[in-house]
This record gives sequence, structure tokens and C-alpha cells, in this order.
Amino acid sequence: MSTVDLGDVAESRADKFVAGQIVGGDIVAGETGDEEFVDHGIVDHEIVVEEMVESGIVADEDVVGALEAVLLIVESPVPEAALATALGHGTDRIHDELVTLAGRYTRSGSGIELRSVGGGWRFYTRDRFAPVVEKFVLDGQQAKLSKAALETLAVIAYRQPVTRARISGVRGVNVDGVIRTLTSRGLVEEFGTDPDTGGMLHRTTELFLERLGLSSLEDLPSLGPLLPEIDTFDDE
Repeated sequence: MSTVDLGDVAESRADKFVAGQIVGGDIVAGETGDEEFVDHGIVDHEIVVEEMVESGIVADEDVVGALEAVLLIVESPVPEAALATALGHGTDRIHDELVTLAGRYTRSGSGIELRSVGGGWRFYTRDRFAPVVEKFVLDGQQAKLSKAALETLAVIAYRQPVTRARISGVRGVNVDGVIRTLTSRGLVEEFGTDPDTGGMLHRTTELFLERLGLSSLEDLPSLGPLLPEIDTFDDE
């Protein structure tokens, strides 16, 4: 007697949902050669869903949620074929769900809009809320930098390109959060890796010079000599 595992063959699923649970089983070849369903009783729903995800198949009731989760983190429009592959469903099903989802956001007056652009789908903020979004972003950009951020920015400006570990060595504290802030403000950017240590190098940006009214780094005030030599600090 041959047995077909329904968790591996989605097309042959014989699972039935009963009060939030799944009645699971196998399709087996009977004595007459006909396929029969052998009930294995109640199966834990979460276990079955995990098995489906591991096999690359998202449960039917989770397709919409999975689409939202993926589209929330992408930086460019994603083709329907790529979404279909990720979820383990056909492109027709994915297309229909995306169109329905986009309509749902529009009808509800949501500030989030799901658009089909450039052969793919992506979330955008709705046009009528653009003034609010712009004000929020600009207010954040105009907020004053903390003392820690200014100190870190000074170290980078006068010792660039420099690794995060060496910046921490100069300041004597962890600077991970501060560098993230400076990067989000557009004042600092990554600039390759240190050939000796492999650590990520950081440098200031054109926006940094623009905000200080400088044409080049050579125009920076002569504060460099007041800082300890970077080479005296080792990368961790």
C-alpha cells in the first residue's frame, strides 16, 4: 500500500477545517486500487500551517495577510509572479487578491494606497495626505541634533572615512544608535569597508556640507588637532 503525505502535495490536500482545527489524513491506495481517505483525527492547526509555510505554500486564509507583510517591507514594486512564487499560489489568485486589497484600502479612505506601478505592486501614501507626510518629515529633519550626535558627527567629519568601532573608541561609548540617526538625517553614509579590519567605513555627505554652508571638507574649522589620533584605537 502506498501513502501520499498531504502536507507535501498541496493539490491532494484532504484537510478539513473543523471549529478552527484541521481534520487531517492521508490518501492511500485501497485493496481495489481506488484512493481512500484515512482519517488521522484532529491535527494542530498551527503545525499544519508551519508545514505549509516550510513547503513554500501559504494557507488560503493567510494569503492577504502575507501579501501585506511582504509589500510593507519592499522598496520597489514587486511583480505578481514574484509574489506568487513567495506565497506558493498561482499568479491569477495573487492578481485577484491584490486588486481586491487595493480597492479595500481605497473604499475605507485609508492613508495607505496599494498601486500597480512599473509592472509590480507596492504600498504608497495617499496623495491627499502628502502635506501631512511632508510636514512630518521636514519637522524631523529640522529637529536639533543631540550632543552625542554632534560629537559623533565631529569625529566622522575630521577622521573620515572611519569605522564605527574607532568612533566608539574616540567617544568611549557605543555609537550604533547615533550613527543610525545621522544616517537617517542624510548627514552620514557608508563608504565601503576598511581593508585591514573589514569594518564598515562612514563618511559625511554633500548634505552635511550644505547644512554647514561649506563647499568642501577643507573648509572645516581647524578642530582636527584637538581630537585623538584615530589610529590609536583598534577595531573590535
